[in-house]
Order: sequence, then C-alpha cells, then structure tokens
Amino acid sequence: MGAGHAHKLYRHAHSPMHALPPHTKLAAVLAFVVVVVSTPREAMWAFALYAVLLATVAYLARVPAGFLLRRLLIEVPFVAFALLMPFVAQGERVEVLGMSLSVGGLWGAWNVLAKGTLGVAASVLLAATTELRELLLGLQRLGLPPLLVQIATFMIRYGDVITDEMRRMRIARESRGFEASGVRHWGVLAKSAGALFIRSYERGERVHLAMISRGYAGTMPVIDEVTASRAQWSYAFALPFAALVVCLLGWTL
Repeated sequence: MGAGHAHKLYRHAHSPMHALPPHTKLAAVLAFVVVVVSTPREAMWAFALYAVLLATVAYLARVPAGFLLRRLLIEVPFVAFALLMPFVAQGERVEVLGMSLSVGGLWGAWNVLAKGTLGVAASVLLAATTELRELLLGLQRLGLPPLLVQIATFMIRYGDVITDEMRRMRIARESRGFEASGVRHWGVLAKSAGALFIRSYERGERVHLAMISRGYAGTMPVIDEVTASRAQWSYAFALPFAALVVCLLGWTL
C-alpha cells in the first residue's frame, strides 16, 4: 500500500491514542456508536456522560476543544433537519415560547442531535488521531474486502490529482477570458467536465497497465503488518465498555 497522505482532520501529536493500532480504534469507535444509538432517548444524563467520556479521550489525545468543535460543523445540515422536526411532526402538541410544537418531534430532534453529535465527535477524534493510510490498513486488518480497500486507497491517492487537474483547466479557461456568468456558459462547463472524465479514465488505464506490468494480480502487497496486543485492545475498548455500563444503567433506571 502506497505512502499515506496527510488530511485536514488529522492532528499530529504523541499521545496514547495516536499510538494505538488503527484497527483497535476503528472497532472501539464502532462499538461506542452502537452503544450510543442503543441508549434510550429519555436518559438525557447518559448522553451527558458520553460527552464527558469523549472529552476525556480528546484530552488524552491532545486534541484541542476548538479543533474538535470546528470539525463538528459538518453536521449543520442534520441540525437544521432536527430543528424542523418539532414543527412538522404530528401528535400531541405543547406550547414553548408561544410556539406550538410536537412532543414527539421534540423527542425526535433531541434523539438526532444527541446521538448524531456524539457519533460525529467520535469519528472526528478517530480521524484526528489516525492517518488515512493507517485507517486503510486498519480496515484491511478487520477483514474488509480487499477490493473495497483498494478502491478507497486509489480514491484518496488520486483525489488530489483530479482536483489539481480541475484547477489547471479552470486557470486555462480564465486565461482565455472565460467567466461562467449564466446559463449560456453551461455548455463550456459541461465540455470541461467531459474532458476531465476522459483524462481521468485514461489516467486510470495507464496506472492499471503500469500495475500489471509490475506484477499486480488483484491484491495490493501489505508492507506494514499491523498487530495489536491484548493490552492495546483493552485500552482501546475502555471507551465503549464505559459507555456500555452507562447504557445499561440508562435502561434500568
């Protein structure tokens, strides 16, 4: 598997979280999200404890609060959807600040906001402590089909290449006085998109032929074999285990 590419979500640091094998972190985050989703929405205190657990992980991983909060902005569309639910949902109504809101819609909005925010925060912490290349190695270690891992690898590797190609095409258009200012220019943009697709397809064919000429037989060689000790698994699963205890309390209380 080729060299990794730094991504904006990753934050370089020397912490116990960064040192954990990637597949242990992937499994732990998945388990944590499953526990959060399984928690009854009425147990509001449980979600507060989940947030405290994630804040502890962020502290141990040396991820600043500002860094985490800025990355959480990705869920703004879901927040907007959740805020609409009390207004459009049917059923029992309640007056809040002079507005008639649905009780079921309020619970639904809380459910989406609480569980969605915790899930996104856990994913951001995973990305902040794990490089893309390590994530792919972790997925491969967990048994994800090799073809899917290869597709993800090439998508990450050549995403920047295609972006640079788009930028060069835009600069070439603008250097010739082109400005997309209306519907009449859509034809030019469509031709540019077609040219980009053809160039990307041809590049993929050349890369595939180059790989075959170097012995590619359907699987990528694994250069770094990622392993994890029992202690590392235990350390990684401290988060979902603590969350599971909170979840069980939420169902019993």
